[in-house]
Amino acid sequence: MLTRRAALALPALAMPAIALAPRPAPAQPAWSPSRPVRFVVPFAPGGATDIVARVLSEPMTERLGQPVTVENRTGAGGNVGVENVVRSAADGHSILMGTTGTLTINPHLYPNMGFNPLTDLAPVGLAFSTDHVLIVHSSVTARTAQEFLDLVWAQPGRLSYGSGGNGTSTHTVAELFKLVARVDIQHVPYRGSAPALNDTVAGTVQVMLDQVASALPMIQAGRVRALAVTGSRRHAALPDVPTVGEIGLAAAEATSWGAVMAPAGTPAPVIERLNATIREALSLQPVQDRLRQSGAEPWSSTPAELATYLRAETEKWARVVREARIGLG
Repeated sequence: MLTRRAALALPALAMPAIALAPRPAPAQPAWSPSRPVRFVVPFAPGGATDIVARVLSEPMTERLGQPVTVENRTGAGGNVGVENVVRSAADGHSILMGTTGTLTINPHLYPNMGFNPLTDLAPVGLAFSTDHVLIVHSSVTARTAQEFLDLVWAQPGRLSYGSGGNGTSTHTVAELFKLVARVDIQHVPYRGSAPALNDTVAGTVQVMLDQVASALPMIQAGRVRALAVTGSRRHAALPDVPTVGEIGLAAAEATSWGAVMAPAGTPAPVIERLNATIREALSLQPVQDRLRQSGAEPWSSTPAELATYLRAETEKWARVVREARIGLG
């Protein structure tokens, strides 16, 4: 469906797919925590990352035999919470719910973080994913994704999109879309995704690439129009909305995700026990139901698979930040 000549030579921004097929959790290793486990979330309570951590903490507590307590440590785009775990003892009693932004985007935005997520944290396992959706205000005449592309190609710079702030996933995913589609849409950063979505609904900005979880109620209420999702498959809650691949923009595929990490140097038996516990929790139907109700899709992996995925995502977002000239100012 992609027809504009300038978009034919799409930049090779999409990384090869990483096979993360579910598998039975391994037998429980011998290690067990000797005191409560801190589960650090680097964002405020109530967001998707916090919700997933709290849902997982209950079955993890049952299986580990010690309380798994969610602790919110906010600031500096999530860096405060990440550094707190980096500086913690590598003994399994402090773990992190890291995200696309904190683990693979922030290193390219904050030159003086004082730590490197790839070397100062140990992968434990993936926990969840969530797609983004291209939404537009009703004043935008385009009824389909192709009509939207035709519109922005014909009128560069006329439309604006809102994001949760410079460097957030709603910013970087939108910039990836712009790079691949070769479109000019002006960026308007907000102090969080909620006010950006509110202004998209009001028409102050006309476009947003929000996470499905937060945009879905507004789509279902008819207050914004959904034109495309960024996942590799259509979203179950939006079966009539095509993927970016279906409209000829496969290189714009992007998924926000969360992954459990531990301080670097955490012994292998500890990592194995934590991974097995998380995967067991994610296999429970009530847990899966609760995550999906919040807009998150359960997603598990081995530590090795997560390590491979982190390297691929870090390279991908480094290129997006560089080519889109994304900064914090």
